[in-house]
Amino acid sequence: MGVPLVQRRLLVVDPCDDCHGLLPGLRTAGWDVDSCALQSVGERSCDVGLLRLQPYHLERPEAVKELISRSGTEWIAVLSQDVLRLQNVGDFVCEWFFDFHTLPFDVARVQVTLGRAFGMARLRGKGHTPVDEGHELLGDSRPIRELRKLLSKLAPTESPVLIRGDSGTGKELVAKTLHRQSQRHAKPFVAINCGAIPEHLIQSELFGHEKGAFTGAHQRKVGRIEAAHGGTLFLDEIGDLPMELQANLLRFLQEKQVERVGGSQPIPVDVRVLAATHVDLEAAVAKGSFREDLYYRLNVLQVVTAPLRDRHGDVAMLANHFSRFYSQETGRRPRSFSEDALVAMGQHLWPGNVRELANRVRRGLVLAEGRQIEAADLGLVGEQAISPPMATLEDYKHRAERQALCDVLNRHSDNLSVAARVLGISRPTFYRLLHKHQIR
Repeated sequence: MGVPLVQRRLLVVDPCDDCHGLLPGLRTAGWDVDSCALQSVGERSCDVGLLRLQPYHLERPEAVKELISRSGTEWIAVLSQDVLRLQNVGDFVCEWFFDFHTLPFDVARVQVTLGRAFGMARLRGKGHTPVDEGHELLGDSRPIRELRKLLSKLAPTESPVLIRGDSGTGKELVAKTLHRQSQRHAKPFVAINCGAIPEHLIQSELFGHEKGAFTGAHQRKVGRIEAAHGGTLFLDEIGDLPMELQANLLRFLQEKQVERVGGSQPIPVDVRVLAATHVDLEAAVAKGSFREDLYYRLNVLQVVTAPLRDRHGDVAMLANHFSRFYSQETGRRPRSFSEDALVAMGQHLWPGNVRELANRVRRGLVLAEGRQIEAADLGLVGEQAISPPMATLEDYKHRAERQALCDVLNRHSDNLSVAARVLGISRPTFYRLLHKHQIR
């Protein structure tokens, strides 16, 4: 007796009488069928969804768009003849649904469509779990797995953490993860970008001021440090903090007290301090632009975020996440990526890291004319056509070898045995090449 190799979960939303007649046959065909109302979809998971489209869905489409965006899978619309006659129903269904069926059902055709939708969902890495936009550290590459493991160790402590890495690698997301997993998670998380506040305002922003402390101080202001009492204070771009403020911050770290500008009463503050920088603080200390004693106060524990070029296996997963995340903002259905787009993303060096990837996908959703996002929509066409400077034969071999590794990791990061087999090499050789090219 044949048994389905993979469990297939179907969620039927707002089922009609015709749907109830369809479900027994689908269960016999191997589908695990569940049903619920639209407002309860967030509590369920599925591989494919079936939604009976009603006139009020078209009048207020935001709920359906959110459902499709957050579920991260393919949806089939069920349409009555009355709904088919409504204005703009065709554009809405084409934009947001994988396919549609009119009532009454053709059972054989429904099963074929569900099978195709299931295959497409799996091909795109979708299904089973609704998109969790609150989980910031997405990815399954070795660097991101090691990072999550490290954060789970550091989060329960009270020690300061210095987060280092290139711009766009998610240093603030690391800080939020440390806060969320700490004992302070129910208290405030307060972030301040030390490089984005004018120098003449940063003292007041950090420490607050009393009424009348200076011209324009019409009322008392609680500073960011005081506002974080009981929780976590995140100081982004700490390397840009002026020297005078560095001395004040050091005093706070030593005494656990702040004094508002224009005030004379010390105020006890209990916070955990996290700091982040993309600059070389050791060089800044040697140059005299950053206090050595403050550096050692902040650098008790350290986290280093990996650039996206070292996380090739995460590019496709992150791109699909951003496609779903920004779909409502752009008013368009989440789209997958064409083969050319995947190749282009695999070859791009991502100097702007994850932030650049998010912005390119955002752009691609707006510009895409078909059901998939193309390389041109991402602004990645023509990059590979630019000839690199002439080099030695060994340089060309080295470059080609690294590119082959990056390309195969972009498709098979979840199974390195398959990746090695695709390249026609043994797994030990594959690991040796990864180490040679410093690809983690």
